[in-house]
Formats: sequence, structure tokens, C-alpha cells
Amino acid sequence: MLETISKKIAAAEPLDAAEALWCLTEGDLLAVGILADGVRRAMHPVGRVSFVVDRNVNYTNVCQSQCKFCAFYRNVEDPDAYLLETAVILQKIEELVAQGGTQLLMQGGLHPSLTIDYFEELFRTIKGRFPKLQNHSLSPAEITHVAELSGLTVREALLRLKGAGLDSVPGGGAEILVDSVRQEISPKKIGWQGWAAVMREAAALGLPTTATMMFGSRERPEDIVEHLFRIRDLQDAGGSFTAFIPWTYQPGNTELGGEGATGVEYLKVLALSRLVLRNVPHLQASWVTQGAKLAQVALSFGADDLGGTMLEENVVAAAGCQFRMSQQEMIELIRGAGFTPARRTTVYEILEEY
Repeated sequence: MLETISKKIAAAEPLDAAEALWCLTEGDLLAVGILADGVRRAMHPVGRVSFVVDRNVNYTNVCQSQCKFCAFYRNVEDPDAYLLETAVILQKIEELVAQGGTQLLMQGGLHPSLTIDYFEELFRTIKGRFPKLQNHSLSPAEITHVAELSGLTVREALLRLKGAGLDSVPGGGAEILVDSVRQEISPKKIGWQGWAAVMREAAALGLPTTATMMFGSRERPEDIVEHLFRIRDLQDAGGSFTAFIPWTYQPGNTELGGEGATGVEYLKVLALSRLVLRNVPHLQASWVTQGAKLAQVALSFGADDLGGTMLEENVVAAAGCQFRMSQQEMIELIRGAGFTPARRTTVYEILEEY
């Protein structure tokens, strides 16, 4: 099987589901990693690894979805539930811009009372104060929730958000795009078709997007493969995914509990992602969940990007996973792996090499 797969990869032919599943369940980690590294080098021959200077601003932790894998959410009546004041959000953005940041990632929860009007006013204020900052915000689940609360279609909500200053849509909330898994870990959240519908509409409106996968909770290897193929099909059908970001479930402080994925499992899934998703330009290594050392190894398993420096991150940290990395540490990590570090925009325009 490895020989067949190697020939298909060399000929840039797409893998089928059986071949992808073999790589995941039976393929040797290093053999699959070498194939993924070859694809990465073919797609990005310059030898550059990029990152973006950004901040995650979690505007609220109130969420009706109550996903079993999430340690961050709170109910409205909880004493530590919050909704950040606009002045606080603007101060956080001010700090980001002062450090050379170019990307704002705003995500929160499915708040029961925040309609489209709230986000339009907030986004207009942000764009007015920080016109050059990329507003890369709101997951498909949040957009769907806001649309329903406001009596709008997803398309109408996206049009209004784009008009108010939304520049691109992050792929959060994908978890595993298989409804049997979603029913077990996040039964109140939109199904996989709902997630895909938002991404189709965003692409149709000219909004760049990303795609993610959270694995290591309750899914089977077949579900991981199904997820990857659904992302590939969405992209083939006119998607606007600039990058794919697989990351591992963090079980600390969650209702779901369990063990999570190992580093070896992470590298195998990462490498398979590069082999399957040749139509998605970039693959991010998740230093936030894996730490700097494994993220550095990931650069030899198909990844060409380290995502954001994340001046602030609260969701993964709520599960007890609190890796931090400065911009200089990230630059040194990339150099140490034998690549050229480069600061980029959200849409992968290179701003500076180091």
C-alpha cells in the first residue's frame, strides 16, 4: 500500500479514503511524515515558515451550546460569566496594534441576547479605529446563532457583518465534521452541514476562511478521514480555505474528560492532512496545544505555518493547557528547524522575513 500511495503522491494524484485510512491506522509514522514533508516542500519550495502577530479576544464566555469538551463556557447565571465592554475590547486591540499585530480573532460563545446589531456596531467601531487590522472573527456556529437570533439567513448575516468590517471567517467549531461524533461531544451545536453552509456562503461573498479539526475526543480513525475529505470536497467546490489547522482535544476541566491524543497521534494526523488536503495551501502546526518542541517537529511532518503568536488565548488555557511563545521565540524555533521565519498577514501575504 505504501508504494501505491507514494506513487500517487509523486504524481500529485488525490488519495482515496481507503488509502488515507491506511496511512492513519497502519502506515509507519516516519514514512507518512516523509511523504508529507515532500508534499510540503513541493508546495512551498522557498523553505519559509510563516506566522501572524495576533490576539484572541474572547468577548464573552456565555454559551448556550455547552459543549462537553469545552472548559471555557459559562451559563448566564454563573458568577464568573462575562461580556466584555467595548472599551475593554478596544484596549486589548490597542495593545495588539502597539506590538505590530495585524490580526484580531474575536470568538466567544452562543450568547442568548447578542443579535446582529451588537456585532455591527462593534465591528464598525473597530474598523473605524483600526482600519488596517484584519478582523478574522466569529465561528460558523456563532454566525448561525446570530443569524437565527436576528431573524436572518446565514447569507444575510454574513453580508451585514462584512459590511460592518468582518474581513475573514475562522474555521472554529468544526471539531469533527461527522454528526454522530458531534452528537456525542456537542449535541447543541450545529451539525456538519450547518458548518459547511456558513463556509460556502462566506466563500461566495469573497471572504477568506480557514478550516480546523479537533481530534482525540470520541472520534474513530474513519471519522478523521471523513472530516478531511469533507474539507477537501468543500474546497474543490469553490471554498476559500487558506489554511487547515488540526489540533488536539484538551481534556482538563471538561465534562467529557478522557485522555486526549498523544504527540505521535498528532503528528500522524498532521501528516495525513498534508497528504489529503493538497488543495488547501497552508497547514498550521498547533504550538498552543502541542508546545514549542513538538511544533518544531511538526515542521518536518507537513506544516509550513505556526499560526499566531497569540498575545492572548483563553479557551485552550481554560482546559489547563497554557503554552506561551513570544515572537522572538517563534522566530528562533523556525530557524532551529532549518527554515526561514516570516511574518505574514491573515491571507498569507509576507510582510517580513527574519
